Amino acid sequence: MTMNASVTLDTDVLVIGSGFGGAVTALRAAEKGYRVIVLEQGRRVTGADFDAASRDPRRLAWAPGLRLGGYLATHVLPDLAVLAGVGWGGGSLVYGAVLLEPPAATFAQPGWRRAGIDWRVELAPHYATAARMLGRTPVATMGAMDRYLAAAATAVGAGASLAPAPVGIHFGRPGAIDPDPYFGGEGPPRAACTACGRCLAGCPVGAKSSLDLTYLHLAERRGAQARTGYHATAITPITGGYRVDSVDPLTRRPHRPLTAARVVVAAGVLGTVELLLRCRDELGTLPRLSPRLGQRVRTNGEALVGVEHAAPPADLTTGVAISSRFHPDERTHVTQNRLPPAHDLLRLMATRIDRDGRRRLAPVAALRRALRRDWHKRVTMLTVMQTWGGELRLERRRPWWRGAPRLTSVADGDRPPARLEVADRVALALAAATGGEAFELALAGRFGRAVTAHVLGGCAIGRGPDDGVLDADHQAFGHAGLYVVDGAAAPDDVGVNPSLTITAMAERCLARWPRASS
Repeated sequence: MTMNASVTLDTDVLVIGSGFGGAVTALRAAEKGYRVIVLEQGRRVTGADFDAASRDPRRLAWAPGLRLGGYLATHVLPDLAVLAGVGWGGGSLVYGAVLLEPPAATFAQPGWRRAGIDWRVELAPHYATAARMLGRTPVATMGAMDRYLAAAATAVGAGASLAPAPVGIHFGRPGAIDPDPYFGGEGPPRAACTACGRCLAGCPVGAKSSLDLTYLHLAERRGAQARTGYHATAITPITGGYRVDSVDPLTRRPHRPLTAARVVVAAGVLGTVELLLRCRDELGTLPRLSPRLGQRVRTNGEALVGVEHAAPPADLTTGVAISSRFHPDERTHVTQNRLPPAHDLLRLMATRIDRDGRRRLAPVAALRRALRRDWHKRVTMLTVMQTWGGELRLERRRPWWRGAPRLTSVADGDRPPARLEVADRVALALAAATGGEAFELALAGRFGRAVTAHVLGGCAIGRGPDDGVLDADHQAFGHAGLYVVDGAAAPDDVGVNPSLTITAMAERCLARWPRASS
């Protein structure tokens, strides 16, 4: 790295965000000899925190305006609602640990071809690295919920595609503490999975390969510094690099600005795009960012449906959150989800799906559901995903009541689908096979709004500033030394859980960095 010797900067690389892209950046940059500081607006979350939050939604929710300092945020925009992890480890804290490579046909989509990169070839070795780092392995045991899903797959003619999910979870003798199984002793000891089914609210035993136990742990061993409780508010060019301003997100008290030769924005799609839009359009600190900023935002076309089983085994939650999957057709992917107790709140949002596909509120059934304890133990949630083909724009607009500008979504064509016919078909097949009742969640059923944890794009890689926001190295056109390394850089959707793809893209990006000059 070339630096102005007369300028003293706080660090070489400042990373904003500690999710999959930020964690990879922190480790690989530290390994190459760079000084690294990572800013994360959330906090470090412990096993005790995960255990408490798995039962109490107030401990789980991140909503600074309501003084809730958990680690799962819900962002409701006009066209979709986005779930995101907040804390040291980002989305890895609350994802289902599923690590899927998309099918080869994914990279033939227009967005992936636009930059002139053969992504299938370029990412292949980095998928392998990401899988090794996150401890990917197939789920070895199948429970009652998996047998239920097998019955549904068979009913829709897709039984042959049923397979165990590949996950980043340490299996062994349940609850046993084993020496680091992944990094030759450099990683922390790991507890073996106890099949508690709470992955989506964080792993209380430490079996899930979240980033705080993998990339971030190793990055800190190599000297990377963690700054939690830092919400970045501005990026400003200075001599030799950039200054980043930040505040405590809960108190809004400002921190001392930090300076760096390189800034890597990895705050998740919404956080990354909102910060850069603010810097370009309101603060004027990054005026040369591409006019494509905020455009080509994608989601997997997905639907969240479920089945409340009439007479399930004693407890369907035994297992990992996502353990089975199948393909009802060539472009659709289905996984089942076990819910932690805190997700019992979802029962208040359930709308019945009738056999003709119509939705019914069914007041008596809704009241029965609302009064039922341990609803999560008798429910199979289904995540049904496919490539969408549409796109959104993200903008910052001042609301009609003249408050501060805030992020909003704009659909130039079709909105992300809130319902999928194939999702209804699978849910109804599962209900028929188990004597249960199919339902969807209220955001889709009553408000026509897609719900996703898999939003991508907004800072897409392209050939130039008229085509994309970033070059092939993830560096922003017009602002040397400014990078975006998270899902915002993806030029199209992937049709499956994108965590492994984001990790592989980050590995590819950092592999192209030179070693730090002494």
